[in-house]
Amino acid sequence: MLNVLLLAIGLNINPVETTATYETNVSESSVVWTATKVVSGGHTGTVNISKGSLEIDNSELKGGSFEIDMTTIANTDIEGEWRAKLEGHLKSDDFFAVETYKTATLEITDVKKSAKGKYDVTADLTIKGKTSSVTFPAELNVEDGKATATAKIAVDRTKYDVRYGSPSFFDDLGDKAISNEFTLDVIVVASK
Repeated sequence: MLNVLLLAIGLNINPVETTATYETNVSESSVVWTATKVVSGGHTGTVNISKGSLEIDNSELKGGSFEIDMTTIANTDIEGEWRAKLEGHLKSDDFFAVETYKTATLEITDVKKSAKGKYDVTADLTIKGKTSSVTFPAELNVEDGKATATAKIAVDRTKYDVRYGSPSFFDDLGDKAISNEFTLDVIVVASK
Protein backbone atom coordinates (compact mmCIF):
# COMPACT_ATOMS: atom_id res chain seq x y z
CA MET A 1 0.00 0.00 0.00
CA LEU A 2 2.82 2.39 0.85
CA ASN A 3 4.41 1.75 -2.57
CA VAL A 4 1.13 2.61 -4.33
CA LEU A 5 0.82 5.81 -2.30
CA LEU A 6 4.41 6.84 -3.05
CA LEU A 7 3.87 6.07 -6.75
CA ALA A 8 0.69 8.17 -6.81
CA ILE A 9 2.46 11.07 -5.11
CA GLY A 10 5.38 10.73 -7.50
CA LEU A 11 3.09 10.94 -10.55
CA ASN A 12 1.69 14.28 -9.36
CA ILE A 13 5.06 15.90 -8.97
CA ASN A 14 5.92 18.24 -11.84
CA PRO A 15 8.99 17.20 -13.83
CA VAL A 16 12.16 19.13 -13.15
CA GLU A 17 12.67 21.97 -15.64
CA THR A 18 15.81 21.20 -17.60
CA THR A 19 15.84 24.11 -20.08
CA ALA A 20 19.11 25.99 -19.93
CA THR A 21 20.12 29.35 -21.39
CA TYR A 22 23.21 29.28 -23.56
CA GLU A 23 24.73 32.75 -24.01
CA THR A 24 26.05 33.64 -27.46
CA ASN A 25 29.79 33.94 -27.91
CA VAL A 26 29.70 36.91 -30.29
CA SER A 27 33.35 36.58 -31.36
CA GLU A 28 32.82 32.97 -32.53
CA SER A 29 29.39 33.60 -34.12
CA SER A 30 28.81 35.05 -37.58
CA VAL A 31 26.16 36.39 -39.93
CA VAL A 32 26.93 36.52 -43.66
CA TRP A 33 24.45 38.37 -45.89
CA THR A 34 24.01 37.88 -49.63
CA ALA A 35 22.02 40.24 -51.86
CA THR A 36 21.56 39.77 -55.58
CA LYS A 37 20.44 41.81 -58.53
CA VAL A 38 17.44 40.62 -60.52
CA VAL A 39 19.43 40.21 -63.76
CA SER A 40 22.90 39.22 -62.54
CA GLY A 41 25.49 40.06 -59.91
CA GLY A 42 25.18 41.00 -56.28
CA HIS A 43 27.15 41.49 -53.10
CA THR A 44 28.11 39.63 -49.95
CA GLY A 45 29.12 40.86 -46.54
CA THR A 46 28.82 40.48 -42.79
CA VAL A 47 27.00 41.97 -39.84
CA ASN A 48 27.73 41.23 -36.17
CA ILE A 49 25.59 39.71 -33.45
CA SER A 50 25.89 42.01 -30.43
CA LYS A 51 24.20 39.66 -27.95
CA GLY A 52 21.90 36.69 -27.83
CA SER A 53 20.99 33.38 -26.30
CA LEU A 54 19.59 29.95 -27.13
CA GLU A 55 17.13 28.06 -24.93
CA ILE A 56 18.07 24.37 -24.95
CA ASP A 57 16.42 21.43 -23.17
CA ASN A 58 18.28 18.09 -23.22
CA SER A 59 20.20 19.10 -26.37
CA GLU A 60 16.93 20.15 -28.10
CA LEU A 61 16.35 23.70 -29.34
CA LYS A 62 13.42 25.38 -27.57
CA GLY A 63 13.89 29.10 -28.28
CA GLY A 64 16.23 32.04 -28.37
CA SER A 65 16.70 35.69 -29.17
CA PHE A 66 19.40 37.79 -30.81
CA GLU A 67 20.35 41.40 -31.31
CA ILE A 68 22.25 42.41 -34.46
CA ASP A 69 24.48 45.51 -34.49
CA MET A 70 23.44 47.12 -37.79
CA THR A 71 26.27 49.67 -37.54
CA THR A 72 28.69 46.80 -38.28
CA ILE A 73 27.23 45.98 -41.71
CA ALA A 74 30.17 45.43 -44.03
CA ASN A 75 30.81 44.35 -47.60
CA THR A 76 33.35 41.60 -48.25
CA ASP A 77 33.38 41.10 -52.03
CA ILE A 78 34.83 44.43 -53.22
CA GLU A 79 37.66 46.65 -51.98
CA GLY A 80 38.65 50.30 -51.70
CA GLU A 81 36.48 53.27 -52.64
CA TRP A 82 33.60 51.19 -54.04
CA ARG A 83 33.43 49.11 -50.88
CA ALA A 84 33.24 52.24 -48.71
CA LYS A 85 30.52 53.69 -50.97
CA LEU A 86 28.45 50.50 -50.80
CA GLU A 87 28.76 50.25 -47.02
CA GLY A 88 27.76 53.90 -46.65
CA HIS A 89 24.77 53.35 -48.92
CA LEU A 90 23.66 50.26 -46.96
CA LYS A 91 23.82 52.28 -43.74
CA SER A 92 21.86 55.19 -45.27
CA ASP A 93 18.10 55.77 -45.20
CA ASP A 94 17.86 54.14 -48.67
CA PHE A 95 18.52 50.79 -46.99
CA PHE A 96 18.88 50.17 -43.23
CA ALA A 97 18.98 53.71 -41.72
CA VAL A 98 21.47 52.62 -39.08
CA GLU A 99 21.79 56.07 -37.53
CA THR A 100 18.16 55.76 -36.45
CA TYR A 101 17.89 51.96 -36.19
CA LYS A 102 21.18 50.79 -34.72
CA THR A 103 19.97 47.26 -33.97
CA ALA A 104 17.80 44.56 -35.50
CA THR A 105 16.37 41.68 -33.46
CA LEU A 106 15.30 38.10 -34.00
CA GLU A 107 13.02 36.45 -31.41
CA ILE A 108 12.22 32.74 -31.86
CA THR A 109 8.47 32.16 -31.45
CA ASP A 110 8.11 28.50 -32.47
CA VAL A 111 10.38 25.47 -32.93
CA LYS A 112 9.37 22.22 -34.61
CA LYS A 113 11.81 19.31 -34.67
CA SER A 114 12.09 17.81 -38.17
CA ALA A 115 14.87 15.26 -37.53
CA LYS A 116 17.68 14.66 -35.03
CA GLY A 117 19.38 18.03 -34.59
CA LYS A 118 17.21 19.67 -37.29
CA TYR A 119 14.36 22.12 -36.82
CA ASP A 120 11.87 24.34 -38.59
CA VAL A 121 12.08 27.65 -36.73
CA THR A 122 9.67 30.57 -36.82
CA ALA A 123 10.83 33.91 -35.46
CA ASP A 124 9.86 37.57 -35.32
CA LEU A 125 12.50 39.58 -37.17
CA THR A 126 12.58 43.33 -36.53
CA ILE A 127 14.44 45.63 -38.92
CA LYS A 128 14.00 49.42 -39.05
CA GLY A 129 11.37 49.17 -36.32
CA LYS A 130 9.18 46.87 -38.43
CA THR A 131 8.47 43.27 -37.34
CA SER A 132 7.58 40.38 -39.62
CA SER A 133 7.61 36.63 -39.12
CA VAL A 134 10.22 34.45 -40.87
CA THR A 135 10.43 30.66 -41.01
CA PHE A 136 13.69 28.86 -41.75
CA PRO A 137 15.52 25.56 -41.31
CA ALA A 138 18.10 25.33 -38.53
CA GLU A 139 20.47 22.76 -37.12
CA LEU A 140 21.77 22.43 -33.56
CA ASN A 141 24.66 20.47 -32.12
CA VAL A 142 25.29 20.44 -28.37
CA GLU A 143 28.49 18.97 -26.99
CA ASP A 144 30.28 19.47 -23.66
CA GLY A 145 28.18 22.50 -22.68
CA LYS A 146 28.74 24.24 -26.01
CA ALA A 147 25.99 24.69 -28.61
CA THR A 148 26.49 25.43 -32.30
CA ALA A 149 23.43 26.43 -34.31
CA THR A 150 23.34 27.11 -38.04
CA ALA A 151 20.54 28.58 -40.14
CA LYS A 152 19.89 30.05 -43.56
CA ILE A 153 17.25 32.77 -43.38
CA ALA A 154 15.59 34.27 -46.46
CA VAL A 155 14.38 37.82 -45.79
CA ASP A 156 11.97 39.86 -47.93
CA ARG A 157 13.43 43.31 -47.35
CA THR A 158 10.29 45.12 -48.55
CA LYS A 159 8.46 43.95 -45.40
CA TYR A 160 10.89 46.14 -43.44
CA ASP A 161 10.55 49.25 -45.61
CA VAL A 162 13.85 48.57 -47.41
CA ARG A 163 12.65 49.39 -50.93
CA TYR A 164 15.64 50.90 -52.73
CA GLY A 165 16.02 49.39 -56.20
CA SER A 166 13.05 47.06 -55.68
CA PRO A 167 11.24 46.08 -58.89
CA SER A 168 8.05 45.88 -56.79
CA PHE A 169 8.13 49.64 -56.18
CA PHE A 170 10.13 51.16 -59.05
CA ASP A 171 9.70 50.79 -62.81
CA ASP A 172 12.39 50.87 -65.50
CA LEU A 173 15.25 49.76 -63.23
CA GLY A 174 16.64 47.42 -65.88
CA ASP A 175 19.81 45.67 -64.74
CA LYS A 176 19.97 47.92 -61.64
CA ALA A 177 16.97 46.16 -60.05
CA ILE A 178 17.85 44.49 -56.74
CA SER A 179 16.03 41.33 -55.65
CA ASN A 180 13.56 41.83 -52.82
CA GLU A 181 14.94 38.82 -50.99
CA PHE A 182 18.35 38.57 -49.37
CA THR A 183 19.75 35.70 -47.33
CA LEU A 184 21.49 35.45 -43.98
CA ASP A 185 23.80 32.51 -43.30
CA VAL A 186 24.00 32.37 -39.53
CA ILE A 187 26.35 30.48 -37.22
CA VAL A 188 25.71 30.90 -33.50
CA VAL A 189 28.14 29.51 -30.96
CA ALA A 190 26.84 29.61 -27.38
CA SER A 191 27.62 28.10 -24.01
CA LYS A 192 26.09 27.76 -20.53
